[in-house]
Amino acid sequence: MGKFSRDKGKRGEREFCDLCKKCGFEGVHRTSQFCGKTGAAGDVEGLANIHVEVKNTERLRLRDALEQSERDAAAQGGNNIPIVAHKANGKPWLVTLTAEDFLYVYGRSGLVE
Repeated sequence: MGKFSRDKGKRGEREFCDLCKKCGFEGVHRTSQFCGKTGAAGDVEGLANIHVEVKNTERLRLRDALEQSERDAAAQGGNNIPIVAHKANGKPWLVTLTAEDFLYVYGRSGLVE
């Protein structure tokens, strides 16, 4: 991975952390900022029970990215929900997760009557 790509990844991780904080999740931070990128650690920590893989790219192989998040979440043990937070230049952030995980979260959100 080249320096430009690495810097773009770091920038994306910082931007996603900023978005989380803006939405009230104050404890969110880049993993490598605190302990270095280690093994199956997510790119971002501080969202309880969520394993975050961040992608800041124009062309994303979404299934590959989600499979990476799933593998890493499983390697960490526990029941963290694997997600991919992703964006393209000038576009809003999107979050991808499996339908099963979405329905699990939605069912516990308080939105369902």
